[in-house]
Amino acid sequence: MLVECYDEKGAEVYEMIIKQIFQDLVLGPSVEDLKAYVDPREPVFILAIKMKKTSGAKNLEDVAKVTYKKEDDVTDIFVENENYLPNILKKLWFMYSREDIYQPTRFNIELPGDQSELASMVVDDPHSNLQRRIYDAIFRILPEGFKIIKDMSEKSIVAIIATDELIKDDWVEKMEVYLSELNNS
Repeated sequence: MLVECYDEKGAEVYEMIIKQIFQDLVLGPSVEDLKAYVDPREPVFILAIKMKKTSGAKNLEDVAKVTYKKEDDVTDIFVENENYLPNILKKLWFMYSREDIYQPTRFNIELPGDQSELASMVVDDPHSNLQRRIYDAIFRILPEGFKIIKDMSEKSIVAIIATDELIKDDWVEKMEVYLSELNNS
């Protein structure tokens, strides 16, 4: 972790804030590296966080059996891994009305018609989930009033420039240096 600031005490304070928020959100084990630049005189806050690799996304067919029963014109979903049941229901409720979803047992879900294409529906994406949690941490870390934000995230790096003024080219260049360093680490 590197926190750059013209004021050594200010850098220490921001490092402590970042560590505390990461601890509160249990993000420490999920982060490979972090680079931050803070300068209240300009004012600017630059933060780049490299995430550790996550497991791949899970499709419905990975955690459930999807079967179309032609005689009843019903698609039956048998959930084999209960851990994904809340995600599956949440996605189905978003796609269909709750009245169209029948759940006769804890692990069985029935939908009207042929819904076989649902087998490829993503029910869990650890990379996106981690990325969302890191954005949450960033918005807790950002100084109050820094409403102008440039997102320069790429692949496994979440990168934000924040200020309350126009974003300067030298800040973007500093972020590009951070991105290059994190990509090569």
